[in-house]
Amino acid sequence: MKRHTLIGIHPVESALSKSPKQVRLLVVAKETRNARARDLEQQARQSGIRVEHRPRAELDRQSDGQRHQDVMAEFEPDNIFAEKELDTILESVPEPRLVLVLDGVQDPHNLGACLRTADAAGVGLVILPKDGSAGLTPVARRSAAGAAEVMPILLATNLARVLRRLKEQGIWLAGTSDQANQDIHQAPLDGPLALVMGSEGKGMRRLTAELCDFLVRIPMHGTVSSLNVSVATGVCLFEINRQRSKA
Repeated sequence: MKRHTLIGIHPVESALSKSPKQVRLLVVAKETRNARARDLEQQARQSGIRVEHRPRAELDRQSDGQRHQDVMAEFEPDNIFAEKELDTILESVPEPRLVLVLDGVQDPHNLGACLRTADAAGVGLVILPKDGSAGLTPVARRSAAGAAEVMPILLATNLARVLRRLKEQGIWLAGTSDQANQDIHQAPLDGPLALVMGSEGKGMRRLTAELCDFLVRIPMHGTVSSLNVSVATGVCLFEINRQRSKA
């Protein structure tokens, strides 16, 4: 399994707390006076995880300018799945199933924020294209504030094929578009549902939009014409939750 690098307090803390068996190495800056970094070191040692002290300059180089807060970790995630595992994963998603599909989000900060929101909203599975999106980079993981280490994530080799399989499993596809004929408050969102969000600027790809069962828009009342994709994801997911709570 491919190892990922976790950078900063929040991602490392989340991994040590929720998935310690997947943490292979904790790296702490030799010069650190950060009490939280020392606490994480103690937690790692108690879990039997190898700890190394390295010069802060080395962490600076490895983090590529990101704020590492004197800690990094090597992590082998157990929450990332291949397309062929879709049916198996869906069996563990509670009814009514709620899936988030991110069709090519390019900014890792946006991707991380979407994962964080998905976790908060109770999404059972996030689907990302294997290629053509930001990917689970250290920046995305840091922006997710721990959600990237626990949220089930499927990497789709062929997104259209995965969407068709979701439909076969009785999950409706709700795409988001500012050209939709109904707004999100009017659409029925309380059943098994996959919310499909497009990329920044371009939105959903044509084939993705064609595969959706219906499209919805977020009503806008100001001068701006659209929202950041992570903000729009939050609006849509919590509207789904609102409708489900009423149902």
